[in-house]
Amino acid sequence: MNWDDETDTGAAAERLVGAAAEGDDQAVEAALRPKDLGEFIGQEKVRQQLDLVLKAARQRGATADHVLLSGAPGLGKTTLSMIIAAEMNAPIRITSGPAIQHAGDLAAILSSLQEGEILFLDEIHRMSRPAEEMLYMAMEDFRVDVIVGKGPGATAIPLELPPFTLVGATTRAGLLPPPLRDRFGFTAHMEFYEPHELERVVRRSAGLLDVEIDTDGAAEIAGRSRGTPRIANRLLRRVRDYAQVKADGVITREVAAAALGVYEVDSRGLDRLDRAVLEALLKLFGGGPVGLSTLAVAVGEERETVEEVAEPFLVREGLLARTPRGRVATPAAWTHLGLVPPQAAGPGAAGGGGRTGGGKGQAGLFGM
Repeated sequence: MNWDDETDTGAAAERLVGAAAEGDDQAVEAALRPKDLGEFIGQEKVRQQLDLVLKAARQRGATADHVLLSGAPGLGKTTLSMIIAAEMNAPIRITSGPAIQHAGDLAAILSSLQEGEILFLDEIHRMSRPAEEMLYMAMEDFRVDVIVGKGPGATAIPLELPPFTLVGATTRAGLLPPPLRDRFGFTAHMEFYEPHELERVVRRSAGLLDVEIDTDGAAEIAGRSRGTPRIANRLLRRVRDYAQVKADGVITREVAAAALGVYEVDSRGLDRLDRAVLEALLKLFGGGPVGLSTLAVAVGEERETVEEVAEPFLVREGLLARTPRGRVATPAAWTHLGLVPPQAAGPGAAGGGGRTGGGKGQAGLFGM
């Protein structure tokens, strides 16, 4: 499992701050999605560039160039694909890389496309190699060769395809082979959102959900959303529930903070797992360095869960660093948890109130 795959399972899928779309998220997202580029919030450069590509295609009366969207889950790749279809006034066909395991699967989809149709291929980096190679010709020449028979008697029958637009989405652009990347006429990388952009997302979603929220309440939710609209919308729904039951239904900063406190999402968007990793690193190991396996045992999680679910956000937030000697906490991690680093606490101190001798004991054990 990779931390930024759309199909995270287990611990990643259960987290309130997980970026994967699970359960009710998909149905709610469909209702909250913007319908055109004018409604789409954030990703200013991508929106401007994509707007030019689509307008030029419409003026020429041609299908749009193939589009590749990359970035972490929850940033709007699927939403943009649907906007592309709406802007081009074309139908959209949705599938995913893992669903295409054979070239025949792809041939069946391509042969049924209408002229100008949008084919959205999610997680395109997980498509099988035979299907990938068939896609090269389909994207460039709008035809595929269908193999009939086996062995020496097999023959290739060329099948002409109507012009179509492929929109590929990936969380791992580096895994795409260069021949495939080169066939996309427009590529865009989706960045994490700024807090002020997420505030707009929260306010817009609150309006669609008929939830009363003030500016400070929207800012509080946005600040804990890890730069991801999907997480912001999920947190908004949980805060809405709290406000409905525990308050007067209006989301203020105080209500949002209290609600997210119940769900163990702190002011920087860290949840129980994130804080458990940091607390073990700081209190038991004096801030590190410590090996990944040792850290995973200390928090009672699998090694993969710590590495692929918790660490990426902690690294992005500047709270944890990966080094050749192991994981190391940054000064920001000590500050966030309200602890004092051993060096600042004086001789014999152990990680800001943690187990006595935590950092010093590890240094002695490994000769550091």
